[in-house]
Amino acid sequence: MITYEDLFIGGTWTAPSSTELLDIRSPHDNSLIGRAAQALPADVDRAVAAARKAFDDGPWPRTSPAERIAVVRKLAALREKRADEVAALISAENGSALWFTKAGQPGLTRQANAYLKAAEEFGWEETPAPSDPAAPFRSVVRREAIGVVAAIIPWNSPFSSASAKIIPALLAGNTVVLKVSPENTLSMNLLAELLAEAGLPEGVISVLPADRETSEYLVKHPDVDKIAFTGSTRAGRRIASLAGEQLKRVSLELGGKSAAIILPDADLGAAVQGLKFGSLLNNGESCIAQTRVLAPRSRYEEVVAGLKDLIESLGVGDPADDGTFIGPMIRRDQQQRVLDYIRLGVEEGARLVTGGPEVPRGLEAGNYVTPTLFADVDNAMRIAQEEIFGPVLVVIAYDDEDDAVRIANDSEYGLSGGVWSADPAHALAVARRVRTGTVTINGAPIGFDGPFGGFKASGLGREYGAVGLGTYTEYKTITVPEAK
Repeated sequence: MITYEDLFIGGTWTAPSSTELLDIRSPHDNSLIGRAAQALPADVDRAVAAARKAFDDGPWPRTSPAERIAVVRKLAALREKRADEVAALISAENGSALWFTKAGQPGLTRQANAYLKAAEEFGWEETPAPSDPAAPFRSVVRREAIGVVAAIIPWNSPFSSASAKIIPALLAGNTVVLKVSPENTLSMNLLAELLAEAGLPEGVISVLPADRETSEYLVKHPDVDKIAFTGSTRAGRRIASLAGEQLKRVSLELGGKSAAIILPDADLGAAVQGLKFGSLLNNGESCIAQTRVLAPRSRYEEVVAGLKDLIESLGVGDPADDGTFIGPMIRRDQQQRVLDYIRLGVEEGARLVTGGPEVPRGLEAGNYVTPTLFADVDNAMRIAQEEIFGPVLVVIAYDDEDDAVRIANDSEYGLSGGVWSADPAHALAVARRVRTGTVTINGAPIGFDGPFGGFKASGLGREYGAVGLGTYTEYKTITVPEAK
């Protein structure tokens, strides 16, 4: 069992304001896997004060981009050395199947490398060509750090979410208070160990596991300059309102209910296998999961049959086992939420093709859900409109291409999506019509060089690459008179 009695505040392991430790239990069988301190508002005050002092008086914001790049590159290398440990710890905490957490490790490397490349090429200070060559001055445009960043992340993919925020924030010269979910205390304290080893100056970063009330205290803290949040749309709306009251910078990566459009000419075998990962990754607990499958009426039953065979073939069980594809939900309340949606789908009149609200036999001690497929779903049903965050797929029929695009766009969300076709150029044309932040063609992975984020209720702002780096900077323009 792993025990953390201290909190990582300003780069130092520090005694918390409360000595009470949280029991962290396995989603697989409810066994105790760790105990760890949790932050309270008094600990937030200390972390923010350390970050404020480090930003206002410390060396970090005044170092060169090259120096900051070197530190972040070291951090990335340290994580790579402990990749297997990171993957196993996240699986133990979250219930994420080990295949998923292991597969995510090279992705973390690509994510970091994209930010590092962006920082190397970034226009930290530029002198644009004047629109009026006769003007008696020139403009110097700088990109400077914003200040103290509160980075608040969810439990479902902790290292990826943390890296998406702290890496660009640090590269830009900000100081950071990273607020993590209690469920992820063990893996995020491992991240804190890596941060300590990377060599950041005193006060630059803190890692605080804490509940929602303490999170809100951090959001409202007067010495926080920017909030970077990933989580539910409901929480995002609350954070946006609080940030608006104080005119804080804010970026929000929120929920999704993404559609996979299978065009009539698609290779159904390839599409179904692709949706195994695009729709059911991380036990379905993923904001980018393509959980609405849009199928042409001419091939509707083929799609339903293919997905049925796929879902029934998936191994469900201990996330540490090699044969497991779907592990447990992270908490008992999340399990109950997903089961309630499955019951709702039946009540709404959808056809239950496979799965259902019964917990898989022999796995009652854990937070398990039987992977479930619904057919004959109307896009107006709640199971088609609301984010379930579990291994539940719905198949919706469409009449023609215009109808498919209409259904895909008929959602309050707009985070991700996919298009499947034998003609990639045609798929690209369809993708251009879908109102969502990211679209993949024929199962291509999401890249890290382009911006990632959502339309509509899926958020504000973007992460990844140069665009994501830029969201952690302020513009400053200095006008300088030309010498006479």
